[in-house]
Amino acid sequence: MIDSSVYNYINVLDKAADAAWLRNEAITNNIANADTPGYKRQDISFEGELKKAMKVSRYESVDAKVADLKSRDLQARTYTDYDSVSYRLDGNNVDIQTENVTLVKNQLKYNGLVQSANQEFSNLKMVMK
Repeated sequence: MIDSSVYNYINVLDKAADAAWLRNEAITNNIANADTPGYKRQDISFEGELKKAMKVSRYESVDAKVADLKSRDLQARTYTDYDSVSYRLDGNNVDIQTENVTLVKNQLKYNGLVQSANQEFSNLKMVMK
């Protein structure tokens, strides 16, 4: 993370893109283990952490909330999804069709985050001219 208020939104976008990248890895791992007996699907928790961090004060502006975010508050965490649920007799709970849709959704999210970060850098570049 870059420690300057100019980069507040870029830092948040960076953390969100990192989380999307981790989710992409988790989804591809789920797909690879779709036929592994006993495997439980993994996912990444980030959006909930961001939402919780942004609700610190509901009377602050979004700029003030983003400025107050700490990098430790925005850590993506891996968790086992539906640990006690199995769709098959072998104990696996990966639905390959759901994983494929989730993968496409996550790739679109990642691309949007990267485009947003690029736009923020373009704005900074324009201001510096």
